[in-house]
Amino acid sequence: MKHYVNKNTMTWTLFAAVVFALIEGLILADILDSYYQVTLITICINIILALSLNLIIGYSGQFSLGHAGFMAIGAYCAALTLAKLPNLMGLLLGILIGIVISGIIALIIAIPTLRLRGDYLAIATLGFSEVIRIAILNMDVTGGAAGLSNIPKITTFPVIYIFILITLIVIVNFARSSHGRACASVREDEIASESMGVNTTKYKTLAFVIGAALASVGGALYAAYFYVINPGTFGFQKSIDILVIVVFGGMGSLTGSIVAAIILGFITLALQSFAELRMILYAVAIIVIMIYRPSGLFGNKELNITKLFKKKERKEAK
Repeated sequence: MKHYVNKNTMTWTLFAAVVFALIEGLILADILDSYYQVTLITICINIILALSLNLIIGYSGQFSLGHAGFMAIGAYCAALTLAKLPNLMGLLLGILIGIVISGIIALIIAIPTLRLRGDYLAIATLGFSEVIRIAILNMDVTGGAAGLSNIPKITTFPVIYIFILITLIVIVNFARSSHGRACASVREDEIASESMGVNTTKYKTLAFVIGAALASVGGALYAAYFYVINPGTFGFQKSIDILVIVVFGGMGSLTGSIVAAIILGFITLALQSFAELRMILYAVAIIVIMIYRPSGLFGNKELNITKLFKKKERKEAK
């Protein structure tokens, strides 16, 4: 119990509560109107997607381009469930179904592909993502190319904020476990890990399945907010968007993924009238980051609030 209840945990809990209260207060005061709330929810969904992809890329060192496929599974599972049960319970059930299906498909994909490395793995995961999208495109129950519409709007800021916290708790606890440390060793040197008796395929598969399951959660929340989904929403470009956030923030840094999602969300908001420039600016931002900060904004470092308070206390003492 002491392992979980400590000063650092309590500080982060208080920080999370303050952030929630501040944003929810702005929404209730109508300072964040419906226009800005769309951007807020989009940023929150991107945070969940980026965190889940960072688990695969940043923590286990596997370059995946198939995240949009798992997001699509979650979105369609939630949409179909909400059509029968249009309430919060329906959303939770849809999320659970999406997690199970995504986990099973991720396991099927991982067993043959995670023996590959680098570019070969990226191409393989991209191919499987397209297989998922085409399968959805050709199924009657998913509405084919037209997709599904009139999905009940169940996702709210409190709901999505809770799922961000759940995603963080799952990833942080995984990273600090023996499984997470094994994944880190695979990321640093797969050959050395194998020579030390680490079952690299097992741990890469575990990280991949967890990341895919969390991506389906992001897809489910997306469907339950934006009313309409179709296969085109979950194409190659969506996987690239998520990858850009992870690279921009720093592979292996959860703080970096959150900050990058917020920054790129504000950039997208500012360029609403110039949508065609968005990807150009994304590309320029990535080039600049790669030149001046190859490891991303945070590298693999995390923000430590406790240390910040300690530094402040030392300065005041002097």
